[in-house]
Amino acid sequence: MNITRSTKNRLYAALLATCLSSAVFAQTSEPAAAPVTHADKKAAKEQSKADKKAAVAQAKADKTKTDAQADADKANAEANLKDAKKQ
Repeated sequence: MNITRSTKNRLYAALLATCLSSAVFAQTSEPAAAPVTHADKKAAKEQSKADKKAAVAQAKADKTKTDAQADADKANAEANLKDAKKQ
C-alpha cells in the first residue's frame, strides 16, 4: 500500500484534530466541583423531608386504591356467586 506524503499529512491532521476536540470536550463537560455551602446542605435536608412526605402520601394513596380494588373484587365475586346460585 503506497501512501503519499499529502495523504499522511491529512491523516495526521485529522488525528490531531480529533484528539484536540476530545480534550476540549472533556474539559467543558466536567463541571468544577463547587464547595458545599450551608445553604446547599439546608436545601438538601429540606428536599429529603419533602421526598419522605411525598413517599408517605404515595403509600397512603396506593393503600387506599388497593383497598378499594379489593372491595370491588369482593363485591364482584359475591354478585357472581348469587348469579350462579340462581341458575
